[in-house]
Amino acid sequence: MTSEDETNLQVDPSVTKALPEGCRVTSTEQHGVSFWASTSRIDVELSNGTLEAYFVKVMQGETGKNMLHSEFESMQAIYSLLPDFSPKPIAWGSYAETEDTHFIIMEFRDMILEMPDPDKFAARLADLHHNSKSPNGKFGFHVTTYPGNLPQYSHWEDKWETFFAKAMRQALDLEIAAKGYDPEFDELIPALFDTIIPRLLRPLESDGRSVKPSLVHGDLWYANSGSDSNTGEPIVFDACSFYAHNEYEFGQWRPVCNRFGDEYVQAYFKNVQVSAPEEDYDGRVDLYKLKFNTHVSALFFDNPTLREQMLGDLRDLKARYG
Repeated sequence: MTSEDETNLQVDPSVTKALPEGCRVTSTEQHGVSFWASTSRIDVELSNGTLEAYFVKVMQGETGKNMLHSEFESMQAIYSLLPDFSPKPIAWGSYAETEDTHFIIMEFRDMILEMPDPDKFAARLADLHHNSKSPNGKFGFHVTTYPGNLPQYSHWEDKWETFFAKAMRQALDLEIAAKGYDPEFDELIPALFDTIIPRLLRPLESDGRSVKPSLVHGDLWYANSGSDSNTGEPIVFDACSFYAHNEYEFGQWRPVCNRFGDEYVQAYFKNVQVSAPEEDYDGRVDLYKLKFNTHVSALFFDNPTLREQMLGDLRDLKARYG
C-alpha cells in the first residue's frame, strides 16, 4: 500500500530527468492558479545538500503541448535578455508514463502578487523592448504563440502593418467561429482593414520612418506580473511573445479589467519616446486593444459581454478613423 506522502512524491520520469542530476525530490504541492493548466511546486535536495524549488505546469492534448512550447520559447527569449525580469525556464516536454500529457519546468520564484513598482517595472519593460533584436529583422516569432488556448498569428512579416492586419484577421476569424457572425460586421470589418489599420499604422513606416521589431511579452495583463519577494524586483511570466511594435504591449493595458494605470505608461515613456506620428498614439493603442479584446472574446465563447466590448471598440475606431 502506498502512503499519502509517497504518492505526493511521485514525479513523472521525464520531469525528474529535467531536474538537476542526482537531486532528491523532497516535496510536491499544488501551487498557483491557471485557467488552462494544473500547476505545482517541486522541492528538491541537490547532491551537495542545497535546497532548490521548481515550478511545473502540466497540460493535456496537442493544444496543451503547443501552449507549453509557446510559453517555454517566449520565456526563454525574455530570460536571455533580462534574467532578473522572469523566472528561468528549465525544460519542456511530454510525460513518459501518462499519455498525451505535457509539462514545462521553471525556476521557482517566490512572488508578491501585487502591482509592481511603476518606475521599476516600466524601466525593465523598456529595456526588454529596446535591447531585443529580431533574429531576421522581421515581425513575428519562430513558433506559434498562444494567449490562452488559442493561437495568435506569429509568421514572419517585413512590415508591421502587414503583420498586424494578418494577426487581427486571425483573431476575428477565431472570434466569429466562437460566437457567430454579427450583421454589424458587414460594415465594421471592411472599414477596419481598408481604412482604419492603414490610417493608424501605415504612417509609422512612411516618410522615412520605420518600426523596430521589439520582443513583447504578448499578454501583459496584471495577473502575469508580480514582484520577487526576496529582491522586490518586478517579474513577468506566462508570456506569449513575438517581435512587434513596442506600443502593442499597451493594448492590453486599455481594457476595463486592467490595473496597469497611467502611472505605468508615463513611467515607460520616461525611458522610450512615443513613436511618430505622436498624435496617432491613442488611436494606435486603441487599435491594439481591439486585437486583445477580440482574442479574449474568442477565448471565452460563452460570455456575450466580451463580444459587445469588441463591437464597441470597432464602432469607436470607425467613428474616429473610418
